[in-house]
Amino acid sequence: MKKQFFAVLSLCTLFCATPVFAQDGWVNLFDGKTLHGWKRAALGVAEYEVKDGTIYGKTVEGSQNTFLASGKEYGNFELEFEVKVHDSLNSGVQIRSREKTAEDGKDVGRFFGPQVEIEASPGQAGYVYGEATGLGWLSEAPKDNSHSHKHMKNGEWNTYRIVAQGPRIQTWINGQKVEDLTHEGIYKTHPKGKIGLQVHGIKKGTGPFDVAWKNIRIKEL
Repeated sequence: MKKQFFAVLSLCTLFCATPVFAQDGWVNLFDGKTLHGWKRAALGVAEYEVKDGTIYGKTVEGSQNTFLASGKEYGNFELEFEVKVHDSLNSGVQIRSREKTAEDGKDVGRFFGPQVEIEASPGQAGYVYGEATGLGWLSEAPKDNSHSHKHMKNGEWNTYRIVAQGPRIQTWINGQKVEDLTHEGIYKTHPKGKIGLQVHGIKKGTGPFDVAWKNIRIKEL
């Protein structure tokens, strides 16, 4: 009996102490303690650090857009995260994006691709922009300058959900559907790529502004 007890105890010690990184296909992209699995894109000098269990980004005066990118590329996926952004800062999360190479033309090192907008209400949060693609807004609604919504809770944590499958990109903020976009053009050039957290560039004499992310997880489809 004692041998059986210690055998069971040993197995429990081995398996029960093993952390569970995925459940029902979900994988955590941020461990809450380190930036393991993330790498800063070549351009931009905004600051990123782990602060109070979040990935915390802060502007640097005069810097251009700066991105912290996932090490892995993703094609079809469901992405969820929580974000809190300064009311005066425009930010975003890149999907299926990459750094430009010489084959892409000018601005080598610039991170580019579809971006899901993050900004305070009233605004265009949740819509999809073609960061550094020359296409501007991929979503139709923000092309009307009078359009805006109030799904973002200013100064608070907000929950995003993004589903990308083929040329279709769907977004939700705090459970409210924002976008259901099908864009063959951007899918042709960016069928897969990295996830990127953006600290937007600011003008000299402004800031500092900040943005923070937590509970970042992804499920490949």
